[in-house]
Amino acid sequence: MPKQKFKRVLLKISGESLKSNECSSGIDFKIMSRIALEIKEASESGVEIAIVIGGGNFWRGATASELGMERAAADYIGMISTVMNAVALQDALEKKGATTRVLSAITMQEIAEPFIRRRAVRHLEKKRVVIFAGGTGNPYFSTDTAAALRALEINAEIIFKATKVDGVYDKDPLKYKDAVKYKELTYLDVIKNGLKVLDSTATTLCMDNNLPIVVFDITKHGNIKNSLLGEKIGTLISRG
Repeated sequence: MPKQKFKRVLLKISGESLKSNECSSGIDFKIMSRIALEIKEASESGVEIAIVIGGGNFWRGATASELGMERAAADYIGMISTVMNAVALQDALEKKGATTRVLSAITMQEIAEPFIRRRAVRHLEKKRVVIFAGGTGNPYFSTDTAAALRALEINAEIIFKATKVDGVYDKDPLKYKDAVKYKELTYLDVIKNGLKVLDSTATTLCMDNNLPIVVFDITKHGNIKNSLLGEKIGTLISRG
């Protein structure tokens, strides 16, 4: 088993990673179950895990805005989508035997606790897997920014961003066969080269607070667990 390296981490899971290639939207529950199992196994090793989950498998606010919808309204719908995913992930984790809490930036007291920083930290100290939903609670901010913000608030040591690509490339590896993968990057590399890893607000927030980011492939079995336990997988973004 890989040696545990981190005490507390934040895992950012995109909504897109929860659906299969055959479905245009929704949740593939086989994928969800596998993700939940790996998170549970990593949690059992002692690492404290917080999760920020996106909602892109149901709704993308930016896309709706481009099609004519008022941006704030579109983003609020996106926040609600993240709550749907958070509750689904909670269910999958608890079916695996994990203890969880969902904390939402948008008040939904019947299904989630409100986000309170001290409460979130206390849940983590009790070895509960904490799922942050509702983004930041504000329009115009992505779940990438929510991940950076929540990671800093709970004093996480690192952000793991789970994607469908095995790291950061100089161009889209799905379109270009000659795309080159980076093993390590600085925050400034990401910003200057316009690499679409995190949005610029999230990247700057991490840079200003020296919070490292690892981008890895969530579709490969074992990657979630091994990454959270300190194995070098994907691309590291740091101060350098």
